[in-house]
Amino acid sequence: MKTKIYGIPNCGSVKKARTFFEDNHIDYDFHDYKKLGVSQESLEKWCNEFGWENVLNRKGLTWRGLDETVKIEIKDAISAIKLMKDNTSAIKRPVLESDKGNSVGFDEKQYEKLYL
Repeated sequence: MKTKIYGIPNCGSVKKARTFFEDNHIDYDFHDYKKLGVSQESLEKWCNEFGWENVLNRKGLTWRGLDETVKIEIKDAISAIKLMKDNTSAIKRPVLESDKGNSVGFDEKQYEKLYL
């Protein structure tokens, strides 16, 4: 399985991840979930693997721009997945899937451990 990077192209963390792969000549596929969306199954899988609290990006502009009543309603994986499905920018980026392991967020040391 070729590594798949999920994210949006203008995100700084996604750019760092793509640069890491390109600089190290590692082949990957890029899934732009701003254009292509993200499946319910992928969100459920990521939340099960990493915990919904780690998949939901609470530091980004999308989260900060949400109405407080919406934020208060996010209490579990089901409510977080619904929000992330409707607002893909609320997903922490990048999400990587590969045979060598999956990860969420940019972590160069972890990438080195997995891919080099």
